Amino acid sequence: MKPRHWWLVPVVLALCACSTAFNPPVSAERNELVPTGKLRFGVVAGVVRTEFFVVSNADGEPEGVTVDLARELARRLDVPVEFTVASSSGELTALLLGGKLDAAIMLPDKWGGQRLDFGSYYFADRDTYMVPARSRLKTVDEVDNLRVRVIAVEGSTTDRTAARRLKNTRVNPVDSIDEALEMLRSGKADAFAFTHASLAPLVPRVPDSRILDGSFERVGLAFAIPKNRPNGLFYIVSFTEEAKGSGLVRRAFDNAGLQNSKVAARNDQYPLSLQPKESSCRHPWSCSVMWWPPEGFPWGHPPSWTIPRAKR
Repeated sequence: MKPRHWWLVPVVLALCACSTAFNPPVSAERNELVPTGKLRFGVVAGVVRTEFFVVSNADGEPEGVTVDLARELARRLDVPVEFTVASSSGELTALLLGGKLDAAIMLPDKWGGQRLDFGSYYFADRDTYMVPARSRLKTVDEVDNLRVRVIAVEGSTTDRTAARRLKNTRVNPVDSIDEALEMLRSGKADAFAFTHASLAPLVPRVPDSRILDGSFERVGLAFAIPKNRPNGLFYIVSFTEEAKGSGLVRRAFDNAGLQNSKVAARNDQYPLSLQPKESSCRHPWSCSVMWWPPEGFPWGHPPSWTIPRAKR
């Protein structure tokens, strides 16, 4: 926590003094998260399972970290879960905005934050580039050159971030990961922008390719829900923080074969649970929770957010 926020610690603790162990959702939270009585959850298909991408099992059902987390969220909400498998985070965003999904997991950025609400990170990562064997590029900074042909999956957070960061060249969007890898193999592209965790399992598919040192953005993965659902957001943040502290996220990583992946640190600006105890809250407003994005949040430190306490 930066020094300028130290004075806020007692304020946050006072506001959250009524926190207890993680509680079941109240009706306001459940109604905002699952208005149809089931959790319509979006995931993205990938080549292999990662902290974000899922694969299909023999029965055609999605498997992966995001699936495990969604199933547990649905179990706690006491509703069935229905998965929609998308091709990119851009497609997930469109489905959320169109009312076709209740929640998904994505990388937050400023553009997305203007359209959706995000919980806290369960996994922290970085944006970087993958280059083919013949490349002379050594660092991320060297990519920003007029002669370098950069590609990214269209509509993804990394696509938007790279386009914003690069000043001397442009990002050429592609439709899929497979298309991006083929362009690297055939010499039609010089650098593929993506998160490090997503690129790592792709390196073997392009012989002698490598991931550049450094990064052009610190990113993370978080639950996303439609805007104007404050009680739902309250519960999503509570669920994420409890999932990190209880080992739920760790088990999801291990189930996906991601033993080396690290769970994001719990945000030290609020406690394990954000759910207040009714009996110890004399005033409803005193149990609101103020949350500041963690260090390195994609668009810096916006004004503090107040997540209203769900009414019982």
